[in-house]
Amino acid sequence: MATIDDVKTILRDTLQIGDRVNDFDLSTPLLGHVPELDSMAVVTILTALEEAFDIEVDDDEITAATFETVGTLTEFVDFKLAA
Repeated sequence: MATIDDVKTILRDTLQIGDRVNDFDLSTPLLGHVPELDSMAVVTILTALEEAFDIEVDDDEITAATFETVGTLTEFVDFKLAA
């Protein structure tokens, strides 16, 4: 399964947005556009990503740009997987 599919699944489950995630693609804006994505949700998503992908995310690695779009979040995960 492609990273984007796993990221979308995590977004669906953590944000509890159901089938809305089916309309998400790499260009779908997140932060400021998905009402369910608040600061607590960011922490929950990061924890879910760490568990699902067996990665470790340091606080200083995360910026608002990471959560700008589904694509930027997916790119971040791919970067962490390649490290």
